[in-house]
Amino acid sequence: MNNTDRQMSQAMSVIREMSARIHLSKSIEDNAAKVFRDVLDSKALKGKNNEAQAAACLYIACRKEGVPRTFKEICAASRVSKKEIGRCFKLIIKSLETNLEQITSADFMSRFCGNLGLSHSIQAAATRIAKKAVELDLVAGRSPISIAAAAIYMASQASNEKKTAKEIGEIAGAAEVTVKQTYRLLHPRAKELFPEDFKFANGGIESLPLS
Repeated sequence: MNNTDRQMSQAMSVIREMSARIHLSKSIEDNAAKVFRDVLDSKALKGKNNEAQAAACLYIACRKEGVPRTFKEICAASRVSKKEIGRCFKLIIKSLETNLEQITSADFMSRFCGNLGLSHSIQAAATRIAKKAVELDLVAGRSPISIAAAAIYMASQASNEKKTAKEIGEIAGAAEVTVKQTYRLLHPRAKELFPEDFKFANGGIESLPLS
């Protein structure tokens, strides 16, 4: 077995292990393997950590398949740092000239709300809040993950399914302070963000916390 075949074999093993840990489909595994093969052929990442390359390829495959995962989720399933994976990701995108669909907060809503045990109505409200916040230009410069987390925080706090910024941040991979800072950008325009048919808990929209 030559060096290229050995690297490919090691990468496939890493991709399979990581996919199993975060419950990814076989098609995502196959897509990640194809990206890794292209990276090997390009020699653009020669000398870089093999596992970091494999993790970055898995991140790219998730994006390509329309089921993006956060860097934090990919990192948690691997044995390499978020920084190392991010560095490999940038090099791969540059060397392969790959175009990826822009990530939006809606891409994360179903998974984040599901992991938090929130109802479909809260998920729908949070999706509407995040979308409207972007349209109204309230969250310029904020990441889709921060926007999703803040929108979930707002929707849950207005309901009987309250979740703390800390709980949401842990699921979303965002710091509690980041969730609250983004939420504070939304709060003054809360009335414009909620769906018209949203069922508020006692106290209505006025009972929303300031942060």
